[in-house]
Amino acid sequence: MSSVWETLEKHLINVEKPARYIGLEQGAQRPKHDKSSVAWLLTYPDTYEVGFPNQGLQILYEIINESDNSEAERAYAPWVDLEQIMRDENIPLFSVDTHRPAFEFDVVAFNLSSELVYTNLINCIDLAGIPIRSNQRGNDDPLIGAGGHCTYNPEPLGEIVDFFVLGDGEEVVTEITNVIHEFKSTVTPAGNRKSLLKELATIEGVYIPSLYKAEYDELGNQHLIPMDEEVPKLVEKRTITDLEQWPYPKEQLVPITEVVHDRLNVEVFRGCTRGCRFCQAGMITRPVRERSGEQVRTMIQAGIQRTGYDEVALTSLSTADYSGINDVVDQTIIDPANCGQVSISLPSLRVDAFTVGIAASIQNARRSGLTFAPEAGTWRLRQVINKLILEEDLYGAVESAFSQGWRRMKLYFLIGLPTETDEDTLGIARLAANCVAIGKKYTNAASVTVSVGGFVPKPFTPFQWFGQNTTEELNRKISLLKEETRKTKGVKLKWHDPKATLIEGVLSRGDRRLGDVLETVWRKGGTFQEWSEFFDLEIWKESIFEHDLDHEWYAYRHRTKGEILPWDHLDAGLYKDFLWQEWRDALDQKGLEDCRWIPCYDCGACTGYGLEHVVAATSPPVGGSQGTWQNMQDGEYAPQLLEITSKKSVGASK
Repeated sequence: MSSVWETLEKHLINVEKPARYIGLEQGAQRPKHDKSSVAWLLTYPDTYEVGFPNQGLQILYEIINESDNSEAERAYAPWVDLEQIMRDENIPLFSVDTHRPAFEFDVVAFNLSSELVYTNLINCIDLAGIPIRSNQRGNDDPLIGAGGHCTYNPEPLGEIVDFFVLGDGEEVVTEITNVIHEFKSTVTPAGNRKSLLKELATIEGVYIPSLYKAEYDELGNQHLIPMDEEVPKLVEKRTITDLEQWPYPKEQLVPITEVVHDRLNVEVFRGCTRGCRFCQAGMITRPVRERSGEQVRTMIQAGIQRTGYDEVALTSLSTADYSGINDVVDQTIIDPANCGQVSISLPSLRVDAFTVGIAASIQNARRSGLTFAPEAGTWRLRQVINKLILEEDLYGAVESAFSQGWRRMKLYFLIGLPTETDEDTLGIARLAANCVAIGKKYTNAASVTVSVGGFVPKPFTPFQWFGQNTTEELNRKISLLKEETRKTKGVKLKWHDPKATLIEGVLSRGDRRLGDVLETVWRKGGTFQEWSEFFDLEIWKESIFEHDLDHEWYAYRHRTKGEILPWDHLDAGLYKDFLWQEWRDALDQKGLEDCRWIPCYDCGACTGYGLEHVVAATSPPVGGSQGTWQNMQDGEYAPQLLEITSKKSVGASK
């Protein structure tokens, strides 16, 4: 084992935030590095303070280190000041745990949560001294892997990353480890990297791009052809069916310097069936799998005692939908062991599930404000996107919060959604003004921050066929909102740069040809592109043009039903026919209720898992729209609870 610490340490005085690079956090591990073990370097391709709280990385960190045949350390993208020093002094990318060089690991695995970190991934590979292209790596080079939501269209990185993992990583990471361990133990002179990758391809949820040949039709659409009969034509995502068996992280890391979301995080459930048509996370993480209230309380109490945190975040895609939310919050706050000093935060809130009771229960939370996401400014457009919340739902949630002492609210909206009109856009300002008026009944300091982002269509959503708005059109809509929100004191407007939205859209639905573009952007200095001070649209446009590609073709073009999509060889568990019907229903402004509380509408997510949903209680969410929840309470529908054997789908095809 080697370490770069002796060389690195003397330079840390010259960089911003040197604590990013020293490790030593509570809960950090220092593996012994047995040569027979499979060594993973789990890498977040952004700064330490952004990547440190990532739960996926911390979960895998624990699971790998619990195994007898593997070990894991962590790495983060060095900030630009340290990167320059590393290049000048020939210091390779290193782990923060033992400062071991990245090239000494068997696997360097990245968490991909945003398209704009792709050039950071390339930069980390290069800093590690590893060839950027997968076909240039030899038997002695580490495998480059990636997981996270962006891997549901991994094609822009298809010639750079060796393997991708689709879906939940808890089980599959051990299976990958076992294959690599066996390979290390028995490899012969005839053994090589390609044979290892072919063996990894047999694991459910693992996609090996180099085993597929990319061809393009006359329209420019990518077709992937397996190079071998043993290579699967369709790679299915991994899903853990019982979240209760994976109470991770058991020992959440505690940083020694400031990071974002610095608190105890406890995942209460995974998956979402609200069916928002723009939301990739809600589509690809189905079915819903809840933890029991008992396990959540145990994880909270153990975590507080070990870490000393006084704030707990209950995480999920829509935490207020958790069936045991009130009991968990109440019992955490009144628990004598917490001495009344622990606050609860619910970072993901649906306005139609937020009540005065919840607001009262979390009133001890740090008053940094609450965030609600109506997403669209009018009921018409919310029907299009299937965000079925009425204005009364929003106003009720806002009043509940203001009445319990909050002074600031943030409302998040998307602009550029399918069928959006100026009336829909201006509806955002109207909703915000009405929310301020509600707040002023309780405090003169009431304020509402409106945050708007340009909509980017994502793979495996009903909107994957939609051509997104141009940067010019998004800027026009922002101008409309600027003018309108100025009319109401207490309303503040923030927006995401439409230029960045364009590149996110290009990469979100792009193909392998964009790998050349990514490398060119990186060579021109295009790193940290998710940071506004570094993003440079001109570099992207120049690089796309240099490779005879067209950003408008990737981002602005509507797709047709029969068109082959770059991710059609991957399976997120949803029937393509279901997604297409949802797209048609969106254009017809037809909503679809949450299937946890109504009969199954056969999206395909539960088929093959022997369950429909894992729900820990027997009552539907409080609130709701269009009267469905009231119909349930009147006995019109029977709740689908616990583990219910699913019926094989009839008449649907993938």
